[in-house]
Amino acid sequence: METKNAAPGTLSYHLQQVAAGKRRFENAYQGVIRMILEGEIHKVIDAGKPTQDFSVFRQGDKHPIGMFSEINSLVSFVKDAAEGGSAKEMALALVGEAGNGKTFLVEYLCGIYRRFLSREENRKYTFVVNLRGLEGYGAIQEMESQTFEDPMILAMNLFPDANQSKEFMAEHGLKDKMIEKLWENYRPLGSDTEYVLRKKLMERFGGDVEKILEQIAIVPVPMVQSMGIITGKYSAKDKITASAVDLLGEESIQRLLHITDPNNPYRFDLRRGALARVGGGGIHFSDEIFKNKVDLVQVYLGVIQNRIIDIDGFRWPIDTLIIATSNNAEFNRFINEKEQAPIWDRCRICYMSHNTDYKLQTQLTKYAVGSGKKTTLAGENMHEDPNLNYAASAAFVLSRLPRSDKLTPIETMKLAAGEIAGEKGIKTLVEVIDTLGQETDVTRRWGQKGLGHRNLGRALQLQIESSTTNEGKCMFAYDIFKAIERVILDYIIETNDRTKYLNDLKIAKQLYRERIRATMFNAYMDQPNAIKLDVLNYVNMIIAIDSKGLGPDKMWTYIDPQTKQKKAIKVDQSFVESVEQRMGKKTKEDREAFRTSIRNTFGEKMATDPKYDFMDNVELIKAVADVRLESDISGAGSLAGALANRTNEENQQLYGRMMKAMVEKLGYCRTCAEKTIELFCTKQDES
Repeated sequence: METKNAAPGTLSYHLQQVAAGKRRFENAYQGVIRMILEGEIHKVIDAGKPTQDFSVFRQGDKHPIGMFSEINSLVSFVKDAAEGGSAKEMALALVGEAGNGKTFLVEYLCGIYRRFLSREENRKYTFVVNLRGLEGYGAIQEMESQTFEDPMILAMNLFPDANQSKEFMAEHGLKDKMIEKLWENYRPLGSDTEYVLRKKLMERFGGDVEKILEQIAIVPVPMVQSMGIITGKYSAKDKITASAVDLLGEESIQRLLHITDPNNPYRFDLRRGALARVGGGGIHFSDEIFKNKVDLVQVYLGVIQNRIIDIDGFRWPIDTLIIATSNNAEFNRFINEKEQAPIWDRCRICYMSHNTDYKLQTQLTKYAVGSGKKTTLAGENMHEDPNLNYAASAAFVLSRLPRSDKLTPIETMKLAAGEIAGEKGIKTLVEVIDTLGQETDVTRRWGQKGLGHRNLGRALQLQIESSTTNEGKCMFAYDIFKAIERVILDYIIETNDRTKYLNDLKIAKQLYRERIRATMFNAYMDQPNAIKLDVLNYVNMIIAIDSKGLGPDKMWTYIDPQTKQKKAIKVDQSFVESVEQRMGKKTKEDREAFRTSIRNTFGEKMATDPKYDFMDNVELIKAVADVRLESDISGAGSLAGALANRTNEENQQLYGRMMKAMVEKLGYCRTCAEKTIELFCTKQDES
């Protein structure tokens, strides 16, 4: 057969392109894993354990945040299936509480996969058969493969004898090794394409392959997202309207008006169902799979295990990655029905937790706040308190952290974010997580229960609609706690959960107050990072004290790890000891033990994070601020008193100077600056 000048759009041309490496033939798993592994892979620490982070999941303005363990499970599952492992006959089911990002993760994966396949070198192809002149099809003029079968599948099944098909492929430039590799993804043609090829075209042209192939055109798979092609989503429906037709398809009345042979499988319209549209190497997303009625889930059992659409004995093999989601309640109800064990046994269950890193949560909170400019009901611009994100993020993350006898909630929160928590180390957190992992009740495991993203959205909505927010034209940080409390009371049904979340809210308020203390110090010093500089000065001083390079004049020269510049500092022994005394380190042994812990932390952090600034050490920040303020106006308590009592000119000037610094240098507006100072002057929510 002459193939040197094969015309575009023909099977011969497609085979030549595959042989030249310009087109690909791979299954859904191979395509997805190739897409993932094309990007960079980074090592990260997640809740004290090293893991991988895949850059392909961190692209775009709105991408998944965290989810390290779940994404690793997804990648491992797809990789195993791509290599022919047991995952090839399973579905991946993400199970967890509502609002923890299950649906978002899957839809994001579908989105990047569509963009990946839109690139010319990755494009999927299928074939269309010209039916003109063929008996039994009436006015139907052409038939596109209903499951978007790849042209290579057509080539593999072109002859009844596989060896003939291999010879045909070899004639078009494919080497023996390549053919054997491609044959690993062999599957039969679907019933309707097999029927038209064997029953109709072979008979009409007497087995002349050249003439048969003239009736077949190779076309790109249309990337129409709204039609569910390549990536499709099926959401659970109510038990009355849900039907297997939604997944598999049904007999087409329109086609029956034209098709004369009752045994012609093309009378079934598979595109009516969701599975056929993703059958050519796509991703099928089944949202809340276990909410479906049992007989519909039974349909999934056959599809998951065999990757075949079966209607009335006619069979259509499909190639698709199946990912499902389910909330905990529906999943538990389903597995309690023992007779359904074969179904969920065919699923790789991945228990998806909430985000428990408050630093990462700040990015999720940004998503919830939105990218658009907020306005009041009157259409005026609305300001966002610089502490709002932290206040909301801390409150929501604390709700997701299980209680432990080994760690306080604040220690747990800090360690989960990779911060220092006094004498408690990351090993303690790992022990806590591992112990919780032994719980048979999944909801008691790490991060499996808590306030979700939708609750965060509700809280922000409540705050924005309040008259206080609209009148002040500012989303004041402290007001978010009132909104969160309203959400807890209105939406959390379980009494124990409600009680825990309200207690977590109190802790979040205490953390917010400590944040205010640092803000007030910066405002008083009229410098945005004044507290950070003084904390680092303390750290550098105790390192200098331990250094052999400290001269008699108490001057010490060092290289700043952040700027790489040479700097000099004079050790102020009085300042160092005053800070330690504020922290309750009264004996020489206590002070030395604390200094050693700070030096060790410095050594560990500088090796991995040169920008580390000790601003997660709340006790140290508080002590440094109090000592510095004491030298000026006798402590933070006196500062609060001075700001609260503005009857004399000196205090009024102090208030005005701090207000100016907060508005011009610290990102506050007059409304949230006034309210923050007012809150600082009260004892409300102090720890």
